[in-house]
Amino acid sequence: MKTTKLNLADGILPALIVLIALVAGAIEPRFLSVDNFMNLARQLVPLLIISIGQAFTIMRGGLDLSMSSVLSLAGVAGVILMPDIGIVAGVSAMLLVGAIAGLTSGAIIAWFRTSPLVVTLGMLSVTQALALMLSNGVPIYDVPPPYVDSIGFGTFVGLPIMVWIALILAIVAALVLRHTIFGRYVYALGSSESAAAKSGVNVRLYTILVYGVSGLCAGIGAIVLTAWVSSAQPIAAPSLTLQSIAAVVLGGVALTGGRGTIWQVFLGVLVLSLLSNVMNITGVSAYFQTLIVGIVIIIAVILDRFRRT
Repeated sequence: MKTTKLNLADGILPALIVLIALVAGAIEPRFLSVDNFMNLARQLVPLLIISIGQAFTIMRGGLDLSMSSVLSLAGVAGVILMPDIGIVAGVSAMLLVGAIAGLTSGAIIAWFRTSPLVVTLGMLSVTQALALMLSNGVPIYDVPPPYVDSIGFGTFVGLPIMVWIALILAIVAALVLRHTIFGRYVYALGSSESAAAKSGVNVRLYTILVYGVSGLCAGIGAIVLTAWVSSAQPIAAPSLTLQSIAAVVLGGVALTGGRGTIWQVFLGVLVLSLLSNVMNITGVSAYFQTLIVGIVIIIAVILDRFRRT
């Protein structure tokens, strides 16, 4: 009986996506244009990247509230360094900053057995403060044009480079979860940490690695977002973390951990991005859009509860 409920729940989102597209196309013909679909693809990239990292922590039975601020710090640090050390080294710095922040959160959670919610909330404040201090509280617009032109607006085989980055990350994440020992341990820890420990799983190590993946995704998000907006923002996309949680849970990943796929994450991201795109193209107020996201988060939690009954 549970399997049937899960299949029904999984079938709702594809149908909802088609319904949203049909209604939006009927209301506003511009929605069905190639230009808008390319814009939609670019819009969903940062959320998809952050949601992939968030999915790892939720599947493990945790949460990461610091991803937006880690993204901000990584972007600021990388852009500040680019004029002195070059674009490649600056991009590497973004990845390193993100990974270090994630590994630090994971180490504290693993060694002191503290609440992921509280630890990542503290990391949110720490990384946000560091980003503001490094940038003096103002956006940094001194971004190398080749970096912006290639990652932010470059294309390959008709698709934006940033879309390729997100797709490759999604494929790699799906393969890791499905075909590696690390992936199996992520699910095992989310299902029952005590049972996993009794089975010989190094709970501390794999908890640290999970949050390292989350931080690394925040670093990748920083690469894409700074190139796309041609600046490093000390407070970049502050709502992205909550949206990622909504997308992950809405897609069908269990909020209690131990279950979920990257395909489900993608579907959740696509629903939220479609709603945002439709509201933007029809001129809906930004305040109302925030209201809709809040309602979607509540609905996602309710759906998660029904999936577990």
